[in-house]
Amino acid sequence: MIIAAGGGRRIGGPEALLRLGERPLVDRMVATMIEAGCDPTVVVLGAAADEVRRTAELDGATVVVNQAWGTGVGSSIRAGLAALTDDAIEAVVVVPVDMPGLTVEAVRRVVALPYPDVLVCATYGGLRGYPMLFGRRHWAGIATLARADVGARPYLLAHKDLIVDIACDAVADGSRVDSPELMTLYGLSVPPQRVGA
Repeated sequence: MIIAAGGGRRIGGPEALLRLGERPLVDRMVATMIEAGCDPTVVVLGAAADEVRRTAELDGATVVVNQAWGTGVGSSIRAGLAALTDDAIEAVVVVPVDMPGLTVEAVRRVVALPYPDVLVCATYGGLRGYPMLFGRRHWAGIATLARADVGARPYLLAHKDLIVDIACDAVADGSRVDSPELMTLYGLSVPPQRVGA
């Protein structure tokens, strides 16, 4: 699941419109997740969803639009989990769209434990980050506690003894682009939004 619903007020535009060169970052993230074996791959859009659909390909992804995106990432997590209706899916990998340094290898490391009772976090320098893997047995609890801008954090804190940490330092950059300075560092841009009918 790729969370790409935020308005990006700190970076000057919706996160789902971030571009790396000519390519939308959301398309790069979809390709990364699919190559890592995530099927289905769900993209949760929100801010500028129509513009994202016009400018990104989103090939191979199931697109969900979170109409309540302005309430924070918690509503996007709930929307993404609700879209995973196939009972055969035992776990979901969650990543935010604003991680240009995410790699297939990092996702594969986390996906190596696709069990219904597991909670997995990638770590960078010993600090937990994305990708995260939530086993199906945790989905209801995560959806219940996922509020505002804290996302799954309350659930993870309440179940920290169950979390399996997997070091991804050597295979990915766990940084999230949340400032204009980091956008420049990673060579990202947000195109001006067009007004459509």
